[in-house]
Amino acid sequence: MSNFDIIVLGSGPGGYVAAIRASQLGFKTAIIEKESLGGVCLNWGCIPTKALLKSAQVFEYLLHAADYGLKAEGVDKDFNAVVKRSRNVAEGMSKGVQFLMKKNKIEVINGYGTLKPGKKVSVKSDDGKETEYSANNIIIATGARSRELPSLPQDGKKIIGYREAMSLDKQPKKMLVVGSGAIGIEFAYFYNAMGTDVTVVEFLPNVVPVEDEEVSKQLERSLKKTGIKIMTSSEVTKVDTSGPGVKATVKTSKGEEILEADIVLSAVGIKTNIENIGLENVGIATDRDKILVNDYYQTNIPGYFAIGDVTPGQALAHVASAEGILCVEKLADMHVEPLDYGNIPGCTYCSPEIASVGLTEKQAIEKGYEIKVGKFPFSASGKASASGNKDGFVKVIFDAKYGEWLGCHMIGAGVTDMIAEAVVARKLETTGHEILKSVHPHPTMSEAVMEAVAHAYGEVIHI
Repeated sequence: MSNFDIIVLGSGPGGYVAAIRASQLGFKTAIIEKESLGGVCLNWGCIPTKALLKSAQVFEYLLHAADYGLKAEGVDKDFNAVVKRSRNVAEGMSKGVQFLMKKNKIEVINGYGTLKPGKKVSVKSDDGKETEYSANNIIIATGARSRELPSLPQDGKKIIGYREAMSLDKQPKKMLVVGSGAIGIEFAYFYNAMGTDVTVVEFLPNVVPVEDEEVSKQLERSLKKTGIKIMTSSEVTKVDTSGPGVKATVKTSKGEEILEADIVLSAVGIKTNIENIGLENVGIATDRDKILVNDYYQTNIPGYFAIGDVTPGQALAHVASAEGILCVEKLADMHVEPLDYGNIPGCTYCSPEIASVGLTEKQAIEKGYEIKVGKFPFSASGKASASGNKDGFVKVIFDAKYGEWLGCHMIGAGVTDMIAEAVVARKLETTGHEILKSVHPHPTMSEAVMEAVAHAYGEVIHI
């Protein structure tokens, strides 16, 4: 039996990052993966979807070349080539993780891992052979998958999840997207940009319901402008797949409607991969589909840790990576502070993009803060006008008493690259005055942050 200091179960952005940090700190480390290194994020999530979205964006630019004084005739898309490019990007990233494993002398064990008592993991390879490994510490990072609703059972053909959505061999003419979180909205944007007739059904009153209400309403306007149909406060109660396509019964405030589509994409959240990995063998405690951990990701059983989507924090790749690093550094007796889950940025890569951190305006009021709110529209931004991306705004929320930056919410071109300013500033407890007096470059999209802060404090120049 091979023995390690640390075994990591799962190689997604939590698992492989934890393994690399462990190796850097001198731990003899192994990682177990049943499929491809990089997990869902690199192979079927974050990275390949961004490749698809980039193709959609380029296609839109070509179709609107005349808006920039250019001529582009006979513009068309090759859907299969777009999908192939996305898969190639994912494959390249996965190979990059393979390289990092070798570079950091991490043993990669291919197969399905099951936890055993006594800090052991049994790994079953594709040929059915089982091998047992032991470690001083085991980190569970098995991630999550597309959640299924009883009224919307996925068959992988007519009713699909995100994995099938990024590798269809034929572009659907009509698509129904159920759920308007990041996954649903990103695919709605992609397929609509490619020419598919897209309808989005959302159970709650607003699309992207975790976002600030003003951002949600702006996104809905922007999506409708591109031809996407939006149905909020609506629910798919049943589907009929007996015909050539799908007939979905949608319950709305006005009654029931029957919608027809070639394919239904179920994007109603995720289900953690905590079944059949041996949690019950060890006695690891769970609650509501999550593994219970302390501030440093220790489970209730000594020597067993959990990070990423299987734990109660936000199910985001960058959260999993941060948790993995923090977990391992604590094991190495380094001085670490618990992760601040109130300062985690969230990003949605549709067009216009969405990025946010901290409290929404509604949440700040509910918490009893007296607030200052500032908002700067990209329609007043020189850079946005020059680039032809005037949709959206930056919204900032400050505590009126102490100047604490409570929240920042953006919708517009490239805002997923801008949100880090607010994250770092909040980490450093920066006040609105300090942002105002930090000179921002002109012309840039990012100066909208400074302008929004100026608006909050009654000093805005350009609106």
